[in-house]
Amino acid sequence: MNSQRRPYIFLIKITFFALILSVIPLNNLLLGASAFWLLLLYIYWIVYFSTKVKFFIALILGILVDILHGDILGQNALALIFSSLFISNIKQSFFLSNLSTQQVYVFISSSIYLAFFLLIFVLTQGFIINYYLFLAPFTSAFIWPIVQFLLSKCKA
Repeated sequence: MNSQRRPYIFLIKITFFALILSVIPLNNLLLGASAFWLLLLYIYWIVYFSTKVKFFIALILGILVDILHGDILGQNALALIFSSLFISNIKQSFFLSNLSTQQVYVFISSSIYLAFFLLIFVLTQGFIINYYLFLAPFTSAFIWPIVQFLLSKCKA
């Protein structure tokens, strides 16, 4: 019983950490170019833990981010679901890949996240976009090795 709950406890811990990281006050450049923290931590959780309700969890986590940031309800949830769908489809390859290939997968997943986020934002609020956001997938891919290393140490 404890081994079944442990992945969810780890998910709760990293979710709180990701939410704290996402609300750190930064200037416009750093805020726009910062990594998608919840996505990075959720990618790690999807790859290294198996669960059947990963898309429902992505929905809940996305709604939490929407509420926290005051975004349109479901905007981050949809982006997180489609990004996690991509990671779920390549999970075996991701798990067996070297670090640079994993960074490419993280970049693609972050780009999917950004595309859905911007699509919904532009459709609902117009073309007022912080162009530094286009740096976020690069930042996410760049810090993936650090995130993976630290989470593997926390998991053990």
